[in-house]
Amino acid sequence: MPKPTSLPATVATDSSTETLPTRAAKDASAAGASAGIQPVGDRSTEVILRHWREAVPNDRFAHLVKDATRSFQRSLQMRLARFDVPFGHWTFLRALWERDGLTQKQLSDEVGVMEPTTLMAVRAMEARGWVQRRQRAENRKNVHVYLTDAGRALKDVLVPLAEEVNATGAKGLTTDEIAIARRVLLAMITNLAEDATGRA
Repeated sequence: MPKPTSLPATVATDSSTETLPTRAAKDASAAGASAGIQPVGDRSTEVILRHWREAVPNDRFAHLVKDATRSFQRSLQMRLARFDVPFGHWTFLRALWERDGLTQKQLSDEVGVMEPTTLMAVRAMEARGWVQRRQRAENRKNVHVYLTDAGRALKDVLVPLAEEVNATGAKGLTTDEIAIARRVLLAMITNLAEDATGRA
């Protein structure tokens, strides 16, 4: 497990009189809530496990997927907080690591949130020195979001945390079991996508 260390020297943070842990907790809560993400505490995890093991073990599959997602998010959020990175910013950074220079509209579509939420997150990341907003000469209507050197440097720090969370979630599972789980979930996503477009 990676030891908590300081972010690279090139990573800027906003100038606030609050301590880093306090500001990180507030930012994570606000950014996560704006993206429809609610933190899950240890007690909530106990409730989830009791629900599936004792109360309603055969509850609907959608609820099981939701609870698994919340558990993954909780584990990642704990790790990101050590580096003063709000969970809500992680999803935007990950999209930009894949395709830098997206427009704010494209970034919203990629992450799956409304544009006002994206604008708020981009402004916060810009204040931290992780991204810059620029217009292109050929089309000044669109605003593109570009990573700074500090934003790019975060990838080497944060991606291993996500990989660690995935490894933790898959602990005790065989390679075949993981492959089956992937096939099942992808099949469900495909079925629901076809249902949404009326092709089912």
